[in-house]
Amino acid sequence: MAQATGLPISTRRPRKRRLGGRAADQRLFIATALVPTILGLLVFWIYPLVNGLWGSFTDWRAFQPERAFVGLGNYQTLAGDAVFLETLLNTAQYTLMYLPLNVAISLALAIAIEASGKLRPLFRTVYFMPVVASAIATALMWKWLYQPSLGLFNQILGIVGIPPQGFLTSTSQALPSIVAYSLWKNVGLTVVLFMAGLNGIDRTFYEAARVDGAARGQLFWGITLPLLRPTLVFVVLTGIIETLQVFGPVFILSSVGANSPPGGPANSTNVVAVYQWAVAFGQLNLGYGMAIGMVLFAIILVVTLTQSRFLRQSWEY
Repeated sequence: MAQATGLPISTRRPRKRRLGGRAADQRLFIATALVPTILGLLVFWIYPLVNGLWGSFTDWRAFQPERAFVGLGNYQTLAGDAVFLETLLNTAQYTLMYLPLNVAISLALAIAIEASGKLRPLFRTVYFMPVVASAIATALMWKWLYQPSLGLFNQILGIVGIPPQGFLTSTSQALPSIVAYSLWKNVGLTVVLFMAGLNGIDRTFYEAARVDGAARGQLFWGITLPLLRPTLVFVVLTGIIETLQVFGPVFILSSVGANSPPGGPANSTNVVAVYQWAVAFGQLNLGYGMAIGMVLFAIILVVTLTQSRFLRQSWEY
């Protein structure tokens, strides 16, 4: 027979793990992580957007605290503003010159660098260096290269017997000259994007095509380009957004003299962002400048929504 030990039997239930403290810590962590993000979004994006939208309906001028509501007056003035319409045309021309060249040059360089073997890291670094260089410093350097008398480009042209060109002082050459600088400055980033897309293509596709006797051109048009379509769409649509709001290169390179405002000569390089700056900070007409900004924002928003639609699509090959 079993003998009783005489020890008291414990009736206390095992202590349940308290989750209240852990849940409170999680809520505190989430709040700590989200509050700075929300505050930054409100201060640096929502408030400027709402303030700019409201200001576009007023005749607000700098150093005048009162803002008289004018409704759609600024937008009606914009519709008949010949300079604004000209800046829209110049912006479209800049986009049409810059974007196809950027895509074609970058894709060709990306394919060449991918085929360079051990020299690939070196070439990738060399082409990416202008991207990380100071935009102001590089624009000023190119401004010197474009000088009619002492500029390097005209010196080279003189050696081969071509007369000096007014790159930044000619109404027909100024905008293409700015496009050339922008290509040199930004093509390295597009090259990296295309290289990332090329690295994502399965090499077995190329091997199978070569076994079937496909030539290089057939490999490009039948494999490389179709499988690069998502990257190509991203590059094109982000490039459109970039060119629509171009400011720095035009502002620096088109100011060729003390009496030459940005956007010259004769408004041949005046784009929307530069015109907005001239109206808001040159003429101190902040309300009208905000209306220009809202129109530009609407155009960029349409392009962004289009980009989202294309990027959500899936492709079959």
